[in-house]
Amino acid sequence: MKPTAHQPLLTRIDSPADLRTLHETELATLADEARRFLIESVAKSGGHLAANLGVVELTIALHYVFNTPDDKLVWDVGHQSYLHKMFTGRRGQMHSLRLKDGLAGFPRRAESPYDSFGVGHSSTSISAALGMAIAAAQDHSQRRVVAVIGDGAMTAGQAFEALNHAGTLDANLLVVLNDNDMSISPNVGGLSNYLARILSGRLYSTMREGSKKVLQNMPSMWELARRAEEHMKGMVIPGTLFEELGFNYIGPIDGHDIDALVKTLGNIHQLKGPQLLHVVTRKGKGYLPAEQNPCKFHGVGRFDPETGQGTAAAGNAKTYTGVFSDWICDMAAQDERLVAITPAMREGSGLVAFSEQFPQRYFDVAIAEQHSVTLAAGMACDGLKPVVAIYSTFLQRAYDQLIHDVALQNLPVLFAIDRAGLVGADGPTHSGNYDTSFLRCIPNMTLMAPADENECRQMLSTGFRLDGPAAVRYPRGAGPGRATDPGLEGLPVGKAEICRHGKEVALLVFGSPLSEALVAAERLNATVVNMRFIKPLDENCILELAAGHQVLVSIEDGAAAGGAGSAVAEFLGQHGNPVPLAILGIPDRFIEHASREQQLAECGLDAEHIYQRVQRELAGRIATLRAVD
Repeated sequence: MKPTAHQPLLTRIDSPADLRTLHETELATLADEARRFLIESVAKSGGHLAANLGVVELTIALHYVFNTPDDKLVWDVGHQSYLHKMFTGRRGQMHSLRLKDGLAGFPRRAESPYDSFGVGHSSTSISAALGMAIAAAQDHSQRRVVAVIGDGAMTAGQAFEALNHAGTLDANLLVVLNDNDMSISPNVGGLSNYLARILSGRLYSTMREGSKKVLQNMPSMWELARRAEEHMKGMVIPGTLFEELGFNYIGPIDGHDIDALVKTLGNIHQLKGPQLLHVVTRKGKGYLPAEQNPCKFHGVGRFDPETGQGTAAAGNAKTYTGVFSDWICDMAAQDERLVAITPAMREGSGLVAFSEQFPQRYFDVAIAEQHSVTLAAGMACDGLKPVVAIYSTFLQRAYDQLIHDVALQNLPVLFAIDRAGLVGADGPTHSGNYDTSFLRCIPNMTLMAPADENECRQMLSTGFRLDGPAAVRYPRGAGPGRATDPGLEGLPVGKAEICRHGKEVALLVFGSPLSEALVAAERLNATVVNMRFIKPLDENCILELAAGHQVLVSIEDGAAAGGAGSAVAEFLGQHGNPVPLAILGIPDRFIEHASREQQLAECGLDAEHIYQRVQRELAGRIATLRAVD
């Protein structure tokens, strides 16, 4: 997408070097042009909007002051990096954002030298930036490293682990805390901007460091001065915690005052050691629909930029997230022991209605996946029935707690795993491809994969009523459109369902690929089995299928390596069964961003590719039999 005639400054910016040729008085105009271009771009492609609108001025100021890419800029999560992409040579590709073979929705090292670290998960920026700062020091380089982290991401333990370590070192690291919590906005204004410039200035820094050297030889005076400084800062600046961790705290300043940002960052650029700049921004800044509803505009599909209304056709089928939302409210009304836990994903995981109907039984632990799982374990120890609603990609971050705190103690915790399998435009950082492989190897775990909406509801009821840990993994988006029964009945544990009887080939399907498998089976005249349970397997069913068919084919929307098909292969091997087994799943590589349908086809999990694969397996089987004869 090209800038329009009302964006003359933006047309001149193809790199940060071009940006640095502008006069400071032109930067505010550039911010206005960039904001309009961003809205127009995301309206056509979809993507993360509100967070990007909030960092327009900050992005310009960082690239204006720091000599990127020699100086390193690390974005936390990265969903706010669209402006960064625009100013680093990728403005002309913004129309391809998150589309197949187009720009990724997050920073990627392979995409640009300006993307110094690939991200997608929260709270990694300070650790990565500190590593780069240490490398610069080892190399005796003067390059600077900046980590930009939001106030939400700062709630995760890893961020504080990194802060704690960084404060003990002399590495030249700047952490920019992008605070878009409106509750502190009264602190922003002329006084706080003035204080930030003073505290980042050379005079204050020189006096502060010089006083340390003198007063440290006089312990009583040093302690008095330290306490006095803390007292003064505590009155006007919420930075005592960061100072205690070893950072020089500066701020808060208005993140939309580009003059203040440039001057303050210019001062900080000259300072040594760990620095923390507190910047207050507003999500959705400059676009009224996003300002009024930043949650709605966090991640959007295509929309009309004039009205903010979506333009994509809405589907009628209920999403799996919606099925979970209905189920947990219904089950909570029946069983008062049910409590719901989410690591900062209330909307995404479908817990809005539950949080409103059962506020005393709803727990959002912020971005703290490890804590969410151990919290559930503690609740389960004392008689509650916790349901942890979590994305597959985020459950990876709590694997130790899942094993050690839940499974080892055989506690009844239900994991409602959303976004299992391929997720489309968000790409490999958010794909939930690995939960089958890392969950099925854990003792005491029951693992289920629904083929449709009604089965998802039944499996949630099944897992909730078990006396040990259970997980239900379901994909992003809508199912095949099957109506859900309003009841709360479960399923017999470990029992598969034969959906179609055929000859020669049996398709063993785990979860959402069932509808595609049934289409392929019509052409193949194949038996189709909805396996339902990944653990425990329906072993009797597998043995019967192996005895009555020439070829077995397992199909799953998870990693083929160590997944459900591997479980079938292990079982057949233990019984010495020689029937050939083909395993169809996500191959052993990262699948790039595209639509989910395109990703499934790339992995051979659509009906046509399933048909072709089975035909090859049959041909190979016939050739083998002829060779034996």
